[in-house]
Formats: sequence, structure tokens, C-alpha cells
Amino acid sequence: MISEVTQQRFAREVAKYPADQKQSAVMACLAIVQHEQGHVSADSERAVAEYLGMPAIAVHEVTTFYNMYNQQPVGRFKLNVCTNLPCQLRNGQTALEHVCSKLGVEEGGTTADGLFTVQKSECLGACADAPVVLVNDRQMCSFMNEARLDDLIGTLKAHAK
Repeated sequence: MISEVTQQRFAREVAKYPADQKQSAVMACLAIVQHEQGHVSADSERAVAEYLGMPAIAVHEVTTFYNMYNQQPVGRFKLNVCTNLPCQLRNGQTALEHVCSKLGVEEGGTTADGLFTVQKSECLGACADAPVVLVNDRQMCSFMNEARLDDLIGTLKAHAK
């Protein structure tokens, strides 16, 4: 399940911690799996648990606690739209509804072409820039009014070609 290359990447993360605390690398190992496979399956959780010498349920608890880990396949572009209070006060819900409408999906859904998954998100820590959208758990986009959301979607579609 876990390739030699992946195990080498795990080993680099584990080496950052004292030998008796290798479980501290669980988040990094899950991120590696997700980067390589697109999501973290139950089998991947068990493989990470075995590698780190920890109970599989402990790995599952991490996977389910943080919304950055996809437990099932998602679109090429995952858009997390913050709907927490500061973003709500600046039209976060409106931004989420606009993205869903523009892409023709329900919140939490993936477009038929597999290009976009849209999710609402709790606080992304950029309250002064509200409303914000996080693309693929990596790129924060600020002050996302309808025009900026349309531009973002257009740019991502163009990148997909």
C-alpha cells in the first residue's frame, strides 16, 4: 500500500522528532498520502498507523478532526469557502452560494467533470480579509466578492486545460 518512495518521505518527517515521539509526524504523513493519492482512505490510515506504531483509530481521529484531509476523492480543485462569523459578516454565505450556483453543485459536492469540489469551512484565520476561499488547502484568496470568485473559477478552469 505504501510505496518505498512514500516510506522515504515518511522517514524524513519522522526524523524531525525524538525516536520515542515518531507519532508526532502523523499529520505530515497523512499530508504525504493525500498529496500522492488525492485523499486519505481507511487503508491509508491503517498503513500510516502501522508505520508510526500507533492505533489506527488515533490516525482516524486526526483525519476526521481536520478538514484539510479528504476522506474520499475530491475534484482537482477543492474550494473551501469560509462561513465562520467574521466571513459571514462580510457575505461568506453569499460567496459559498455563488460558487455553488456558478458551478452547479450543492455544498460538499463535486462537479460532474470532476474539476471542482466546493466545501464550506470553519475559520481559515484570515478574518481581516473576509470573505476568504482556500484552494486545495494551500492558496488563500482574500476579499472574495462575486467578481473575484468568477475570476478565480475562470483561472482554475483555464489551468486545467
